[in-house]
Amino acid sequence: MASATSLQRRLGLFQATVLNMIDMVGIGPFVSLPIVIGLVGGMYLYAWIAGALLSLLDAMIWSELGAAYPLAGGSYNFLREAYGKHGTGRMMSFLYVWQTIIQAPLVAASAAIGFAQYFVYIVPLDLWQQKIVSGAVILFITFLLYRKIDSIGRIGILLWVGVIATLGWIIIGGISHGNFLQPLHELPGSFNAVTLVSFVFGQSCVKTIYSYLGYYNVCHLGSEIKEPGKNIPRSMFISVIGIAVLYLAMNMSVGSVIPWQEIKSWQVNDKNHFVVSVFIERLYGHTAAVVATVMILWVALASLFAVMLGYSRVPYAAALDGAFFKIFAKLHPTKNFPYVSLLVLAAFAFVFSLLFRMGDIISGILGMRILVQFIGQAAGVMLLRKRNGIKNLPYKMPLYPLPVVLVIAMWGWVFYATGPDIIKGFLAVFVSGFIVYLVQANLKKEWPFNDR
Repeated sequence: MASATSLQRRLGLFQATVLNMIDMVGIGPFVSLPIVIGLVGGMYLYAWIAGALLSLLDAMIWSELGAAYPLAGGSYNFLREAYGKHGTGRMMSFLYVWQTIIQAPLVAASAAIGFAQYFVYIVPLDLWQQKIVSGAVILFITFLLYRKIDSIGRIGILLWVGVIATLGWIIIGGISHGNFLQPLHELPGSFNAVTLVSFVFGQSCVKTIYSYLGYYNVCHLGSEIKEPGKNIPRSMFISVIGIAVLYLAMNMSVGSVIPWQEIKSWQVNDKNHFVVSVFIERLYGHTAAVVATVMILWVALASLFAVMLGYSRVPYAAALDGAFFKIFAKLHPTKNFPYVSLLVLAAFAFVFSLLFRMGDIISGILGMRILVQFIGQAAGVMLLRKRNGIKNLPYKMPLYPLPVVLVIAMWGWVFYATGPDIIKGFLAVFVSGFIVYLVQANLKKEWPFNDR
């Protein structure tokens, strides 16, 4: 029997998929849609397809690792196992947790900032008033998460209903307008091979990939998933494919009502960041647009809920294993969740929501994670297969090693496309984490200061 002080497997396939999907959708597609069009114009659908392809390939890696190591913390466990529990794996997993303390709050802050941007459509606010709104959103979600996992599963389903209803309304609105397929007809004429391999297209893919992030949220909750060998891979593939279809349909709907040239001009002039609200207004009027905006705000809250839930388990898992600061291993005495981890991430997210802008934060989210987490895990799969074989794997990715090679190449390209400022920021976080790890390892006489 599970003890009262350990995480318990209470989430089934449906709940796991729901938590993935609300993490993925969030405010991302609503704020990224105009940014992508502003970058690549008529080639915007290609950027969303590229994001879906990378997410699907990467989900194969996460599925193999998540099914094999269904524990709280996700990547922390994967990196530790792949690179050796008593060797380099200790450093890699520590660096992942260290960067999580920065990038997870960035993800949460992006949802809160996007919430404030769309809130302006309903209530005009100046910049600092928007910051107050984004900070308040972080505090509200932290309050919602301060409870048992059973209640969280039910709240997640309720939020997911709002997500599906919002996307459904947008898609149906575009279809009923009668010009839904027009963006597809424009695809061949907008294609440009030079643009496809350009730095600008890479930047647009950074924005679309940001909108897909979250398909692996179930791996962070590995210790709380029923039948993880089956449900973890299934939930990820259902999430990626389902959300990809919804994103493409949403972009086609908006593009069939508001020409991409008009949206691009808004981006050039830095106005109308609430494009979907304008889309609904043109179809159904201002009152309907206000209702749609409220639903988008609901979606932003849902995503922030899933993000904070999943990432709060990462420092907890590392601390429980003795590889991170001990205080993060504490569970709430009555509600049985890692409350210290949640509160620390929430505090950083609150500060970040006051300091940063949406465009910078999106690139920063990816830049902080690619080398250690995404590329590190892809290489880790190959190390694990070489060391342990594949006989006991609950899930085996098809066409191995092709997905791994493609994922490493694509993530490398995306890392380059985040830009020099973000790369410098990553290096600062990486180097500081490396120094802290060495100091801690020396005090504990762990790798590379042990005798092994």
